[in-house]
Amino acid sequence: MSETHGKFIWCELMTPDTAAAAKFYSSVVGWTTSEMKMEGMPTYTIFEANGIGVAGLMEFPAELEGKGIPPNWTGYVDVDDVDQSAKDFAANGGSVRRPPEDIPTIGRFAVVADPGGAVICIMTPAPMDKTWPELAFDAPGNIGWHELYAGNGEQALAFYSKLFGWTKHSDFDMGPMGVYHLFAHGGRQIGGMMTKPDNMPMPFWCYYFIVPAIDAAIERVTSGGGKVVNGPMEVPGGSWIIQATDPQGAFFCLVAPKR
Repeated sequence: MSETHGKFIWCELMTPDTAAAAKFYSSVVGWTTSEMKMEGMPTYTIFEANGIGVAGLMEFPAELEGKGIPPNWTGYVDVDDVDQSAKDFAANGGSVRRPPEDIPTIGRFAVVADPGGAVICIMTPAPMDKTWPELAFDAPGNIGWHELYAGNGEQALAFYSKLFGWTKHSDFDMGPMGVYHLFAHGGRQIGGMMTKPDNMPMPFWCYYFIVPAIDAAIERVTSGGGKVVNGPMEVPGGSWIIQATDPQGAFFCLVAPKR
């Protein structure tokens, strides 16, 4: 595996109202937007922090309508060979939801699911003529945490460790809620996973966007038509989080260094 294999490189929102979503997240997270146009494809919106792209926004695909899939955020993980990684997902108990295909000038991607059914995208980026700048890991506007509510947390950690090279950073005992497994990529702690609570209908990945302060962010969420479904809550290390839904129903999370 290369140093980039297993690295989260993008996050993408599929929603039925891209204009409303762009306005909402620009207010809540502080992102600005730009548009990317490719021949024969719908306009793609880029969410930027300090001029650096960190996430994308696209219309909910017509072919997914009526299949019980809500508007959602999905993460992209860099892999050395997307075709091989898709095969590896299937061979180890996962599944391929959308076979590998090319996005011209961008890369080759696939939509896959782990053995519990949590969906994620994998991508082998196209070779670039230059290195694009990256936002500081803890900068406002970045995706600061990646969290999996798994079918089985311990088994999920073993699965992703095998396929992405992630390593266990530590375990946190949450009592009746079970064990929270913190994982790292390249020695840096990037997320956590746990067995999902019984009241969650299915396993899924969620993503935490960094904001300066959580209380002010809550006001922006609610005034913009979103809904806080959990929190505010202080987590180990002193950060504050909320879990919320946007006006179109997509689930997202925020994390801040202070209340």
